[in-house]
Parts: sequence; structure tokens; C-alpha cells
Amino acid sequence: MMNTEIEIAGQKLASRLFLGTAGYPSPDILAQAIKASNPGLITVSLRRENAAGKGQKFWDILKDFNIPILPNTAGCYSAKEAITTAEMAREVFGTNWIKLEVIGDDYTLQPNPFTLLETAKELIKRDFEVFPYMTDDAILADELTKEGCSILMPWGAPIGSGRGLNNPYALKTLRERYPNSKLVVDAGIGAPSHAAAAMEMGYDAVLLNTAVSKASDPILMAQAFSAAIHAGRSAYLAGIIKPQEQASASTPLIDRPFWHQNQG
Repeated sequence: MMNTEIEIAGQKLASRLFLGTAGYPSPDILAQAIKASNPGLITVSLRRENAAGKGQKFWDILKDFNIPILPNTAGCYSAKEAITTAEMAREVFGTNWIKLEVIGDDYTLQPNPFTLLETAKELIKRDFEVFPYMTDDAILADELTKEGCSILMPWGAPIGSGRGLNNPYALKTLRERYPNSKLVVDAGIGAPSHAAAAMEMGYDAVLLNTAVSKASDPILMAQAFSAAIHAGRSAYLAGIIKPQEQASASTPLIDRPFWHQNQG
């Protein structure tokens, strides 16, 4: 199977699958899912994990894997909350990486674009490497890029919905408009085919959590997603044929030589 290493924010990661750590049936199943998928990085919510009362075993599991950790500001609704959480995460995890989430709507958990941009500006001033969780809005992407975000994380669908890629057109447009940015589909992924589709578009990575943690067999599902990321990336690099409106025979008639196909 091909190598799917990726360099992001100056660091080489072993995989283009990024995995969340919330909602697993047990710490042991989380550990086995991580082992089965070998993700490039692991995301952790400082606020939500602390609120859930995760014990020392949870933190020891993450340390034992020696996989880069991307803390996030999940559960934050204001710039002040997000900045405070980011500063705490930098102290706890010893990294300036932060997945920036600033929620604007309780029903869809859609990020607030205005507060997101405001917060990203401030965190960049404070020397954070900001991974902004955003909608697929091209204008927002442009503003975040101008402020210094070299990584963009547009959603596929609302967090935890499992709907996949709700707006393929918008995601393709972002990929075309920002060829030099690292683009990661984040949220809404439900099936390995969704992840493969994102990779086939040329996205650099996929971040997911619920699709694995809530599966009937999280370990097997983690393996499935790892394989899908490899397959999607391979297909993108190989060059996917364009759809056509009419049939086109893939083999010549057996009574005609190959050169006959090229005649007028």
C-alpha cells in the first residue's frame, strides 16, 4: 500500500487520517482503534474531556502512542472562551497547534464565521498554528488565509451527523482556489466512502470521530477508514477519468486491429 505521509505545519505525519478520541465505549477500545488505524494525529478536547471526567488511563493511552496531538476548543461559543482554552491546551500539551472551534448555532453546531475569524487573528498574534474548523464558505476561507491560516478545515456536514459531503461543489471549489493550503475535511463523515470521496477531490486529510467511536465495531471501522484514505489518495494521484454522457467501448471489436480505432 502506498505511503500516505503528509507534512503539515512543519511536521511530518504518518497518515492522512486524523482521529478524534471522544465517545468510545472504553479506553481500551479507543487504544485498539488508534492502533488499527494508525492516524497521523489525534484530536483532544480539553474542555469536554475534563468535563467527562476522563482518568489518567485516557491520557496515558494518548502518550503511549507517541502520535502528535491536536487540542481543540470544542464547546466554546465566544472568542474569550476559545482563547483561554487554547492557552490552557498549549500549557497542558506543550504544542502551539490548536483546532479552533467557535460554535454559533446549537442545532447544527455550525461555527460562527465572524467570531472564528476574530479569534483566529488573535491566536495567530499569540504564535498559535491555527487549524480553523469552518463551513465551506469561500469568502471565509479567503479571510482566514489572508490572516495567516495555512490550514483550512471545512466541514463535510454538521458534526456527528454522518451525512458525508453535503456540498461537493463547494468543497471542490475550495480545493481549486487554495492549491497551496492544506485542506482537511472535518466533521460529518459517516462512512469510509465519504472519506475516500474527499481524498479523491485532492483534500490533504480527513478528520473524523463519531463514525468510528459510535460504530458497532470501532476497531474494524477504524481499519476501514484507514484503507479508504489510502484508496482515495491513490485514486487522486492516479488520475480519475472524467464522466461522459455516452458509452465508450473499453475494448476493440475482436475482428478489428487496434489501429482501426484511430482511423477517420
